[in-house]
Amino acid sequence: MKTSEHFNSYEGLFMYQLMEKLYPICRSITGNGVRETLRIIQEEIPLTIHEIPTGTKVFDWEIPKEWNVRDAYIMDSNGNKVVDFQENNLHLVSYSIPVNKELTLDELQKHLFSLEEQTDAIPYITSYYKERWGFCITHNQRKQLKNETYRVYIDSELKEGNLTYGELIIPGKCEKEVFLSTYVCHPSMANNELSGPVVSTSLAKWILSAERKYTYRIVFIPETIGSIAYLSRNMEIMKANIIAGYNISCVGDERAYSYLCSRNGNTLADRVALNILKSSHPEFISYSYLERGSDERQYCSPGIDLPVASIMRSKFGEYPEYHTSLDNMELVTAKGLQGSFEIYKECIELIEKNSKYKIKCFGEPQLGKRGLYPTLSTKESGKIVRDMMNFIAFADGERDLVEISNIIQVTAKELYQIVDNLCEHDLLSCDD
Repeated sequence: MKTSEHFNSYEGLFMYQLMEKLYPICRSITGNGVRETLRIIQEEIPLTIHEIPTGTKVFDWEIPKEWNVRDAYIMDSNGNKVVDFQENNLHLVSYSIPVNKELTLDELQKHLFSLEEQTDAIPYITSYYKERWGFCITHNQRKQLKNETYRVYIDSELKEGNLTYGELIIPGKCEKEVFLSTYVCHPSMANNELSGPVVSTSLAKWILSAERKYTYRIVFIPETIGSIAYLSRNMEIMKANIIAGYNISCVGDERAYSYLCSRNGNTLADRVALNILKSSHPEFISYSYLERGSDERQYCSPGIDLPVASIMRSKFGEYPEYHTSLDNMELVTAKGLQGSFEIYKECIELIEKNSKYKIKCFGEPQLGKRGLYPTLSTKESGKIVRDMMNFIAFADGERDLVEISNIIQVTAKELYQIVDNLCEHDLLSCDD
């Protein structure tokens, strides 16, 4: 297990081990792989599993047929399986129809996919909305195929069935919601697929462990069709209640953090993400909404306009292993997963703490009589007083904690104790 040398964080190890359990499962936008994945996650958190029947209209889309596969291979004339789905489920084009026939090499080539620029990588290819079949192989494998007759066998099924997704709603003190979304529709890829669900699972366990101000809506869905389907069922309550949300994907490696803004770019989710990243990981890479590519496309679309952004490690589409067999368990680490968990945990803590605070007295409050002014002046105590006085100077009921943190250039986390001390002495009011 690749966990980074001497790394022993409980959450990081838990997430990596959960990923190891989920990694072999062949997932797609529907089918038993999604169900099995959600059942395993359900052992860790109290997910409710929902199903939407094939043919159901969801906005401008329709739930497709359900796809399941049992086996698939290409066999040469000597009975050797030169391509075998059982060895790597990326070998089969997702949603391939059943096939059992013999083909010449020239005929077979029309159904093969490989990457000339990554000769040892199996590409990830799908055909959800047009019936076809195909196999994905490394380019080196492809070049070794002999000019002979091959048996092609795909034991799959396309049928009237269901789209499956998981949902967890954790009630808070108020109905306003924080939204977390991740997808469970890719086969064996580690960073692009499974890092999101395992980090989301750990976040859910942490959120469940303590009382929260906000309600949390956490979903595990098939990408694109799943978010569209979920919105078609829940859009009104989501638009009314969600104050911030994140699409969690590609959070498992140890490369620099990435930030993808919402369509509007200035939501609470954006401001919190930027505040945390700038203070703790200033080397992060910022992407515009023009570089979107996951379910933020649906959540931020016109008319829906949810405040959803993303914090990632290597952004989807921007790292060489993306959508190939190279996105494997060697690419992700327990340390990488832990770091992403901590970033999202800090974001949630800041959302919980954020408010528009207003100092209650005119002029500066007399801090000494309340024990808030140090009796011994040191370099450290001077900074604490300066930070407190700067916070008070901008606590006018118009600016929230994130904005004040940005103005006075003190991390939000450093301001938590100041806020708590001032509230304890009844010097602050807030807009809650």
